[in-house]
Amino acid sequence: LGPGGGIDCFLAARQVGHEGHVIGLDMTPDMLALARRNAETLGVSNVEFVEGYIEDIPLPKSSVDVVISNCVVCLSPDKEAVAREAFRVLSPGGRLHLSDMMALGPMPQELRDDPQKWASCVSGAEERATYLARLAEAGFRDVEITEDGDPRFQEGGLPDVTSIKVVAYKPM
Repeated sequence: LGPGGGIDCFLAARQVGHEGHVIGLDMTPDMLALARRNAETLGVSNVEFVEGYIEDIPLPKSSVDVVISNCVVCLSPDKEAVAREAFRVLSPGGRLHLSDMMALGPMPQELRDDPQKWASCVSGAEERATYLARLAEAGFRDVEITEDGDPRFQEGGLPDVTSIKVVAYKPM
């Protein structure tokens, strides 16, 4: 989800091998064009890039084995839809792997409404309990959230945030 120039997709393409297939989903035509050019330059043939939103993934139900995202979920205005859609497209037994940001305290609404703070991947971050509840509500099980590195200390009334790794499973 949100592959940008495609690097995570190209790394995944190596892992799935020639028999596997990787789909990168981005909402911006410019990033899709860049990712497609990069795939062509690198000679990667088992990756495709499709236009769409992470809140409304244009793939069939139970059509993928793994959903990955590198710090894009915190930018979504509808994180519940992202969780539901990731769950919907995963095959039974499939996994969700996210790198994201998590707030280490409550995020005041006025800061959530600040577009610059949102774009910096800070004010869209949510607390651990909220993150866990959203994934559980979508149907995910065996959810693990691990902090990745030291917290980023914030000024101006923002709670500290930290980078996290999330792994969750769709039951069989």
